[in-house]
Amino acid sequence: MAAISMFYGLVIYLYQFDNIRHHVPHIHVKYQDEWAVFSIFEGELIEGKLKSNKVKLVQAWIVLHEEELLANWELAKTGEPVFKIEPLK
Repeated sequence: MAAISMFYGLVIYLYQFDNIRHHVPHIHVKYQDEWAVFSIFEGELIEGKLKSNKVKLVQAWIVLHEEELLANWELAKTGEPVFKIEPLK
């Protein structure tokens, strides 16, 4: 598990070899004691729960960084190190 970005209390993670459970490119997000999983393509909330304003922040960030997220996803699913992505400002 690698933290790839942090903003507004949200921590964004990519897990290595994590392409089996959800079968789509996705990220894991932690905010305080809440966890959620989001699709990279549509920013859809796949699993978990976050406050609605935090969901919107994550979805906006995904739109801005979709290409970088997909590049990181390709690295992570084969166990390669991933790179940090700029936070939402």
